[in-house]
Amino acid sequence: MDPDEVRDDWAGRSGRYSPQYYADLGPNQVSETLLDVLDHYADTDARILELGCGSGRHLETLREHGYEHLTGIDINEDSFDVMDEAYPTLAETGTFHAGAIEDILLDYETDAFDVVYSVETLQHIHPDDTWVFDEVVRVSDDLIVTAENEGNSPTRGRGESETSCVDGEFPLYHRDWKQVFGERGCAHLLREPTSRDTIRVFRTP
Repeated sequence: MDPDEVRDDWAGRSGRYSPQYYADLGPNQVSETLLDVLDHYADTDARILELGCGSGRHLETLREHGYEHLTGIDINEDSFDVMDEAYPTLAETGTFHAGAIEDILLDYETDAFDVVYSVETLQHIHPDDTWVFDEVVRVSDDLIVTAENEGNSPTRGRGESETSCVDGEFPLYHRDWKQVFGERGCAHLLREPTSRDTIRVFRTP
């Protein structure tokens, strides 16, 4: 798939892995770990951006625990209709943008956010678009948190392949995020494996 095909697939996704799918699942282990990380490294007045926020289940966990300055980007416009129903207070109080992160991040000023995080979103960035990782670093004034599949799941990333195909539909690019952001001057603070993903925390230069 080329970059436009990958983006188009997520922009129009319904059913499995759609905004409604994740709203029905609700907050999970990653939501709680993100909360623990931010409680340790950030303050409740931190400016927080989620890349690929979907219908907002992780941001809702943060909001419920006192975080007020919440922003999200998602390529699927249905995310925000689902959010209105599932998490109406978050939808009303947060700031949200529909579109590709490759486009929207370019509009933010340098150090616009204290914390930028991603849950199973950066793993879908096409190899032709990895320049966007520079933009992630640019807009973060302090922390980057990644919760991405690095091949540690029993059904993904086996063997020597750097790419797996999820349900035969779309690609997942396995990356060493410590290397990706280390090469961009970030200090690696924490690694926390889960059954599905690896959560990492970085301090930006």
